[in-house]
Amino acid sequence: MTDRVFNVLFLCTGNTARSILAEGILRKDGQGRFNAFSAGSRPKGAVNPFALKVLESYGYPTEGLRSKSWDEFAGPNAPVMDFIFTVCDNAAGEACPVWPGHPASAHWGIEDPAAVQGTDIEKERAFVQAFQYLRNRISVFLSLPVAGMEREALLRQLKTIGRMEGATRDMGETRR
Repeated sequence: MTDRVFNVLFLCTGNTARSILAEGILRKDGQGRFNAFSAGSRPKGAVNPFALKVLESYGYPTEGLRSKSWDEFAGPNAPVMDFIFTVCDNAAGEACPVWPGHPASAHWGIEDPAAVQGTDIEKERAFVQAFQYLRNRISVFLSLPVAGMEREALLRQLKTIGRMEGATRDMGETRR
């Protein structure tokens, strides 16, 4: 068993909803084993209030969650990432920065709850569903013996997790 703490970065375009939800979930559920971060390729600068409301309603702390650029994690003083997960199809298709350390990456896309039009109840329902899909994926990820797995086996498992219920589309081979 290792005492190593792994760094995980969740990427989306705006970094207001899905990646924020994932960061909040992993911060709590993976505490002591994983450090969770999120960022966007074109961050909007503000977290969607429904993301914060849903996290809080399920008992997940929201302090410190903010919309930020992935450039913060590509610089020389940034933490080295062990895992990078794209949670929106746009971010998965973009040319990402070169990440030091060659983190294991996979696409875990789900529909954007922030794109839902309608009443506040309908919007919140979309955020709850996104939260549940992400929490399920993260739960499976947390059950993996990542420290002891061969890289190729780990990459296959990460790709399989991305195909769980709610997946938007398969982005092809798991990126490395």
